[in-house]
Formats: sequence, C-alpha cells, structure tokens
Amino acid sequence: MTIWTWAWLGWGLWFVIVEGIALFRGDTPGTLSGHVWAFLGYREGRVGPPTGSERLRRFLTLAFLAWLVVHLLTGGLF
Repeated sequence: MTIWTWAWLGWGLWFVIVEGIALFRGDTPGTLSGHVWAFLGYREGRVGPPTGSERLRRFLTLAFLAWLVVHLLTGGLF
C-alpha cells in the first residue's frame, strides 16, 4: 500500500468518526448532509423560491456530481 492509500483510508476513517459523533448526538446540521443542505439553501422554516445564488450553487453542485460520476465510471476519460 502506498502513502496515498493510507492517506485516503485515514481521511475515510476521520469522516466516519466525525459523522458518527454528529449522528450519535442527533446534530443533523453537523453532518455532511446538513452542511450540504445549508450550502444549497435548504433551511427550515424558509418560505419562497430559491434566490439566484442558491440556484447557482445547486446547479454547480449538480454539475460537479454529474461530472464526478462520469469521471469515476469511465476510468478518468472525462
């Protein structure tokens, strides 16, 4: 195993620990999902359509995730 493999495994372990603590405490805003939802403008009690910056962040997130899936499934061709 290379140092890169160990680094990715360490990062994954750290993520599981932080996410697990947030879930155990019932702190939904502390989870990765909670942070993404806040970044995309999904807030509790908010009324009305998304703002322009929220729409842009949602589109850019969708575009990035679509690229990431294609990138991973094609072996890096895209």
